[in-house]
Amino acid sequence: MEFKAVRGTKDILPDTVKVWQYIEGKAKKILECYGYQEIRTPIFEETNLFVRGIGETTDIVSKEMYTFLDKKGRSLTLRPEGTAPVVRAYIEHRLDTRGSPIRLYYFGPMFRYERPQAGRQRQFWQLGIEVLGTSHPSIDAEVIDMTMYLLQELGLNELEVQINSVGCGVCRPRYKEALIRYLSPFFKDLCKSCKEKLSRNPMRILDCKVCFDLKISSPVMIEFLCDRCKDHFEGVKEYLDMLEVTFILKPHLVRGLDYYTNTCFEIIDKNLGAQDAVCAGGRYDGLVEEFGGKPTPAFGASAGIERIIVALEKQGVDVPSSTKVDVYFATIGSRVKKKVFSLVKDLRKKDISTIFEWNDKSLKASLREANRLRSRFVVIIGDTELNRNQAILKDMETGEQKEISLSGLVNVISNLLRRGCK
Repeated sequence: MEFKAVRGTKDILPDTVKVWQYIEGKAKKILECYGYQEIRTPIFEETNLFVRGIGETTDIVSKEMYTFLDKKGRSLTLRPEGTAPVVRAYIEHRLDTRGSPIRLYYFGPMFRYERPQAGRQRQFWQLGIEVLGTSHPSIDAEVIDMTMYLLQELGLNELEVQINSVGCGVCRPRYKEALIRYLSPFFKDLCKSCKEKLSRNPMRILDCKVCFDLKISSPVMIEFLCDRCKDHFEGVKEYLDMLEVTFILKPHLVRGLDYYTNTCFEIIDKNLGAQDAVCAGGRYDGLVEEFGGKPTPAFGASAGIERIIVALEKQGVDVPSSTKVDVYFATIGSRVKKKVFSLVKDLRKKDISTIFEWNDKSLKASLREANRLRSRFVVIIGDTELNRNQAILKDMETGEQKEISLSGLVNVISNLLRRGCK
């Protein structure tokens, strides 16, 4: 019986994992410069956490969640997104007592039952960013600017910021009524899913790709904003201007989750076609209270790692290799290998990455392997060298080689790497 990865999942193999490490490394460095701290939450949660947080009428909850009963009959769900678990952790562990605002980030797999395609899998990885404890519009602008900076630092330069406001509980009901009045005459033209949403959650129709034409002339939320939401959105635009972030107002932009309020945004990559969003997010000022916490304003964003990788490939970005091999031992014969095996440990204890193999290879094959591993040095030892208590140290960048005593080998390599030969 031949086993294969389940449809919608992918193995991340050693020769491709360098791209993931590149993205994660860049993100960690930049986010921590902005004062963000990493948080890690469980992969599964109580199902009701997502039903209440994301919204029962959303496609994620109604169609895409991986839900199962455990041995005690409790309904659990593999997390389809990261914000709800972070908010649950924020409340459970009283993170609000550690200062305000709290800035958090996370990497991890999410799970949605969708049709697999380029940049979209059923198990997919996200970078998430959450700021809890402030409603100031500068935070909205800061997160948008920070994610743009990160994507640009990764090498993407065909990006566009799109923003909108989806209002709040005060002004949104009037907009929903206007949207229902507009869409009702077109009921027969709506797709099956949107027909079900019309009376319950008409704003979800704006997110439908099938019914795109109908929304072109529909009312827009920005015309229904209350004074408070209007002031907030004007503030966001003002701070984006201060940060010199170019943005486009997209009046029909909504997100596929019910917890969003006020600002929502997407960063698209113009090279990606229909599935062009590489990062998206917005404000969710009511979610902490919805989960039983104190009223707490918050803003978040997430970026799909697979989508970013597709964008990097389409743009031809040359991702630096994460392979770090300082020394490769080319040794022949068990007598030689036993004699120098302890040297390998001494090098590794000095944080010098070292490859040593017990299988015999010809010198030509060993040098070829060292090249593949991008090793900085090769240590060549055969019976002749061992009898003289010597090793040949080959610099793989310059081609230079010299004899070094075995007793001094560790210090010589350590000093060479310390002086910048690395």
